[in-house]
Amino acid sequence: MRKLAAVALAAALAACASPRDRTDLRPTANPSAVIAAEMAFARAAQEKGQWTAFRQYATRDAVMFVPGPVDAQAWLRRQTDPAEAVKWQPYQVWSSCDGSFVVSTGGATYPGGAQSNFMTVWQKQDDGEYRWVLDQSLPHAERPFAADTIGAEVADCPANRPGGRIEARRGENWRSGRSNDGTLEWTTQQETECGRVVTVRMAQGGALKEVLRVEAPSPGASASCG
Repeated sequence: MRKLAAVALAAALAACASPRDRTDLRPTANPSAVIAAEMAFARAAQEKGQWTAFRQYATRDAVMFVPGPVDAQAWLRRQTDPAEAVKWQPYQVWSSCDGSFVVSTGGATYPGGAQSNFMTVWQKQDDGEYRWVLDQSLPHAERPFAADTIGAEVADCPANRPGGRIEARRGENWRSGRSNDGTLEWTTQQETECGRVVTVRMAQGGALKEVLRVEAPSPGASASCG
């Protein structure tokens, strides 16, 4: 696992943005770009309004859990920004080898002091920017890393990596999916009364290995699960 110190984040962003081999045109991972997008997303929630920021950083076909799965853009258009926005901070990202998809997780604090974790799936767009396709709140857990670091891990690359431009896929069931190169996958298994089991797997040592598993209990029988 590679940990990025917050004080060195700017340098890391610049380093990751430069290809190691300018003759190698195959798509490559850039987890620092998603760290930057996640932090800009959190900052926009404070400056522009919570749901305004969610709309801005979501793809047109994004899905979110509230607590059941919904069409994010349609749901967000009906919401009014709260007077005080939730605050969040990423502490770990996992990227596919080709950079087509990246999963982030971290901690969130709500007005009033309640806390939770989150899991967001980011997709690389045709313009090279990242936008989220899946967002869901998870039970609060103690942060596993030091306060001044954000962990970043890149999946092992397949033996025969394809070249060419990554096309942003559309209209898929983003509750579960996998990266374009198959080196990163996520699943959301919906249980009774909106309970969920969320897992993330990435290519490591010749196999897809689980790097995140969280069980989100049901919020209650009255919740709408979609």
